Amino acid sequence: MTPLAGLERQPRGFGVALVVAALVPASLILIALLSDLFLYSRHLGSDPIKEGEHLLGNWTLRFLVLTLSITPLRRLTGWNWLAKHRRTLGLFAFGYACLHLLTWALLDMQIGISEFVGWDDIAEDILKRPYITIGMLAFLLMVPLALTSTKRMIARLGKRWRKLHRLIYVIAPLGVIHFWMSVKRDIAEPLVFALIFAVLLGWRVMDSRRAREAARARA
Repeated sequence: MTPLAGLERQPRGFGVALVVAALVPASLILIALLSDLFLYSRHLGSDPIKEGEHLLGNWTLRFLVLTLSITPLRRLTGWNWLAKHRRTLGLFAFGYACLHLLTWALLDMQIGISEFVGWDDIAEDILKRPYITIGMLAFLLMVPLALTSTKRMIARLGKRWRKLHRLIYVIAPLGVIHFWMSVKRDIAEPLVFALIFAVLLGWRVMDSRRAREAARARA
């Protein structure tokens, strides 16, 4: 197909702009969090640690949405150069998940800060609260995807790389469930994410089916 707006090639500076834009939310959240904790401002409300934790988790899901949106966008727009940014967006999703986890462990649970909190308490909290268990599982599934996102690992794994990175279709629903269970009553945001992921995963299923039918037709 003819690329939308005639953009056969990536616009100059797009890659740099994408990275800068992806860093902005984390920077603003962390600056606001540090300001609230040490300068007693109120950028994140009365409970800045919980709000910062929430915002970082929210952005993790947003980057998962963007990562899963790359292939449909390529098909709809003809911008095949978007493909190389899928890994970048996936790595930012992992980065925000790391910040979300660290905010919970270091500031919320205060591991390493409070003498009354140790690794046993962290493990107990993970096992005791189902939404934390699910969130931790989603995070652990993201680790191998992040570690195998280099060109060397892609070449080394070959076809196995694609199979491994299909874990994103498990991670995304787990992330939504984690979010849904953590907010309890106010489910508007997790519901929106659930609907978006349902559309993206449904598109993936239909696209795979079309590809198999086309392959059978050519055989």
